[in-house]
Amino acid sequence: MKYLDEYRDPQLAKSLLDALQRRSLPKTPIRLMEICGTHTVAIFRCGLRQLLPPGIQLISGPGCPVCVTAGEDIDRAIWLARQPGVIVATFGDLLRVPGSHSSLHQERGAGADVRIVYGTLDALHMARENPHHEVVFLGIGFETTAPTVAAAVRQAAIEKLDNFSVFSAHKLLPPAMNALLESEDLSLDGFICPGHVSTVIGAQAYRHVATRHKMPCVITGFEPLDLLQGITMLIDQLAKGRAEVAVQYTRAVNREGNPAARKLMDEIFTATDATWRGLGEIPASGLRLQPQWHNYDASVRFAMPHIQVKEHPGCRCGEVLRGVLTPPGCALFGKVCTPQHPLGPCMVSSEGTCGAYYRYRQ
Repeated sequence: MKYLDEYRDPQLAKSLLDALQRRSLPKTPIRLMEICGTHTVAIFRCGLRQLLPPGIQLISGPGCPVCVTAGEDIDRAIWLARQPGVIVATFGDLLRVPGSHSSLHQERGAGADVRIVYGTLDALHMARENPHHEVVFLGIGFETTAPTVAAAVRQAAIEKLDNFSVFSAHKLLPPAMNALLESEDLSLDGFICPGHVSTVIGAQAYRHVATRHKMPCVITGFEPLDLLQGITMLIDQLAKGRAEVAVQYTRAVNREGNPAARKLMDEIFTATDATWRGLGEIPASGLRLQPQWHNYDASVRFAMPHIQVKEHPGCRCGEVLRGVLTPPGCALFGKVCTPQHPLGPCMVSSEGTCGAYYRYRQ
């Protein structure tokens, strides 16, 4: 499908919706999962679920990096914040995510030096300005943010900023997609793949998912028309019995991605087994610093204790992240768990599924 330059064309949107309404679907329901928090919010904000034919269901998956961060990693970040002389630098979404007994927001209220940054360069500046403090940047995110963290580590080495380190809880998306498809409690027919992650890793990174599981994948942008075109492309693949990786978001994504960013990630990081909230441990789905960069690895620099995680009883964020439960199916949703008083990460993050349901459900 040729992508038009005007990606907010209402007539094109109407024609795509009309075509989907008339389409004889190969099976119903067709279950398509978006694995990007930005997609989740865009879908809710424009009411796309309500516009699609009832035979097409959109399922929200583990696309929010803050939400999939394991409880033990949240508790480790809290432990770091409690250490004397440590400044914890973090993105704002992580601040209010509850750990077993506290949150970074609560720790800051109790006197811990926890600071919100907008990028890794802010954390580096903080290390320069505070030479007598240890500055720990919390590396949360998918392949989109990992190259910027890798660049910060390399720059810290160049400047010999020995008071800077990274606590890496980065996640890699394709292994999680494989894990979802191998689970027994989830049935899917296609993936709406994230645009920004794909600008780094490229379309080829999903080939194994498509071929191994015979699962159509389409990388889309973030406008409503992007998503409509991506959904139409998935339906076309299903109708023709194909399972390929297609790119709707051609204005930003190519087959190879960003070679310079990927090379930098490979220089600083190596893949490692990682625990995902709701999905458990997934082999080679996380990133840790290579041994030659251990001077900048907070998990090596600080002797972190073993932490026993205690999740909030009744919180079903894990099932929401796996796509087997919608937020209203959780007894806490909208009652004791709200954006003002979140009990789980899916309600906290600006890209969380529960937060999107809560804000746009009307």
